[in-house]
Amino acid sequence: MDRAMDHAPGAPAVLDRGREAYEASLAAMRDYTGARDAASADQLWIVEHPPVYTLGLGADPSHVLDAHGIPVVQTDRGGEVTFHGPGQAVIYLLMDLKRRRRDARLYAREFVHAIEQAVIETLAAYNLAGERHAGAPGIYIADGRWQGAKIAALGLKIRGNGCTYHGVSLNVSMDLAPFGWINPCGYAGLATVDMKTLGVDAPLAEVQQALARQLIDRLKG
Repeated sequence: MDRAMDHAPGAPAVLDRGREAYEASLAAMRDYTGARDAASADQLWIVEHPPVYTLGLGADPSHVLDAHGIPVVQTDRGGEVTFHGPGQAVIYLLMDLKRRRRDARLYAREFVHAIEQAVIETLAAYNLAGERHAGAPGIYIADGRWQGAKIAALGLKIRGNGCTYHGVSLNVSMDLAPFGWINPCGYAGLATVDMKTLGVDAPLAEVQQALARQLIDRLKG
C-alpha cells in the first residue's frame, strides 16, 4: 500500500510505494498520467525494485551483453539501458510541467537540471562530490578513485500534455555486478558505483527521504 508523506503547500505529494515490480510501477505511472487533469496533484513516488533491466525508447538491445536471467523491459522513457535493483533509491516524478511554464518542452531542460541538482545536494550531505557530464544525463563521481563513475541515472517521459513520468535512480547499497553485464546508458566500460562502495553506509530509507526532500525543494510550484 502507498504511504503518503506530509508535504508543503505547492509541493508535490510524496508516496512511498515500498518494493514493487517494475512492470507494476510502469503501469501505475501510465494510468495516473493518462487519467490526470488540470486539478490532479503532482506526485513523487519512492520505489525499490527487484532486479530488472529497462530500455529507453531509443535503446539498442545489444547493449544488454548478458542479462543472466534478469528481466529486460522495454519502456517509453528517454535514454538507453539501465539496471534497477534492491538497495537503489528510485523516485518517479509525476509532474505537470505546464504549471511552471506555458511551454513544457522549453522548461524540460530546467526540469532535468533541477533533478540532477537534487542528487548532487543529496550526495553532498554525505560528503560525496557529484557532477554532471555534458550530453550524458545523470550524476557522476567528481573526484577520488571512482572519479567518472556513474552513481545516478535519469530518464523521463513527457507527454504532449506536458505531464511527466519515470524519474531518477541513485545507487545506495547494491549488488553492482549486473551493471557489468550491460553497457550502462549505452557506454561500453562505463564504471558504476554506489554510496556504500564510496564509504557511506546509510540506510536506504534515509537516502530515499533525503533525495525526496531535495527534489521537493526544487520542484515546488
